Amino acid sequence: MALYQAPSFEALERLSRSRDADLARRELLSPDRIRGRGAQSNRSGRFEKQTRESFDDGWSTVEPLPVFETVEHTERAKTIITANDSPDVNFERSINAYRGCEHGCSYCFARPTHAFLGHSAGLEFERDIYVKTNAIEALRAELAARNYKVRAIAMGTNTDPYQPAERKHRLTRGILEVMLETRHPVMITTKSALVIRDLDILTELAKLGLVKVGLSITSMDHKLSRKMEPRASSPARRLEALRLLSEAGVPTAVLASPMIPAINDMELERILDAARAQGAISASMILLRLPGEVRDVFREWLLRHFPDRVRHVLSLVRDTRNGKDYDARWGVRMTGEGPYATLLRQRFEKARERYGFTERMPPLRTDLFVPPKLEDRQMSLF
Repeated sequence: MALYQAPSFEALERLSRSRDADLARRELLSPDRIRGRGAQSNRSGRFEKQTRESFDDGWSTVEPLPVFETVEHTERAKTIITANDSPDVNFERSINAYRGCEHGCSYCFARPTHAFLGHSAGLEFERDIYVKTNAIEALRAELAARNYKVRAIAMGTNTDPYQPAERKHRLTRGILEVMLETRHPVMITTKSALVIRDLDILTELAKLGLVKVGLSITSMDHKLSRKMEPRASSPARRLEALRLLSEAGVPTAVLASPMIPAINDMELERILDAARAQGAISASMILLRLPGEVRDVFREWLLRHFPDRVRHVLSLVRDTRNGKDYDARWGVRMTGEGPYATLLRQRFEKARERYGFTERMPPLRTDLFVPPKLEDRQMSLF
């Protein structure tokens, strides 16, 4: 089996005259080695001193090369609560008990963060998962600090709190147990139906006005969803999670994000309609973002799955970013500009009105907080 499988002749011919011709010349990893993964390559991180790139030298390998299995790394976090001052997001603090995400979304804006760990933003972002084994202990210590001031904490901002590793390590559940114990407000965003496992805790938090949950649904097409988010829950299971959460009294929202031009943007209204039918009371939408290495990872994903649309999709993306692949300005990076972005926003607003998304997610309470009790390890003098 060859190490790499080059793009088909037809794909190369279609792209040879486009501004993305450089992408067409790149070789992608064999599908047999990356089954269930979103990224199509594993180039070295941007901070590495050496860049290594494998290629097929014409000699056949004796045995098939192994698939890219998930590798877990353990780490002890010095702090677990991260502060945020970005003016265009709705949280000031967040918790990420894991680094990297096995869901494998090719468009994930968090991919570049793996470069700070010496990893690729490609396959290693979804293969090398870091587990903060002391997350619960660190959280209790920070909440117990005398100068701690209560602010709602968001989970699912840089990595999914219910990705596959959570089934084994149960860090998210442990964090929620601390939140319930201390009466601390929390916001959750996920693509996994595993959130239902913690319905008992979420229900109790909801009774106190301390939680709200958002389910990200990017497509109602199971085949497309499997390509976009290889190891996330199916659309049907996410909708079922919305229903079960809503029936239990947990305020829920649907996130139609990201909307990718000419890939899933035609499903916007269908997603909102289905989510509202399952009890979601709020809806939001974010346009595709391609910061840093995400641009190349997403381009390669397009070449693999939609070679006939590469030129069209990227052209539409640039139309919303003032001719660039990405615009990082506050207030613009989430929505884009130009005719296409304006039309998409108008469609979203009309769909919200049509399907009855008139309610706002209730504000979370911050007046019930009780600092956690820490074990006193200092021995008494008497």
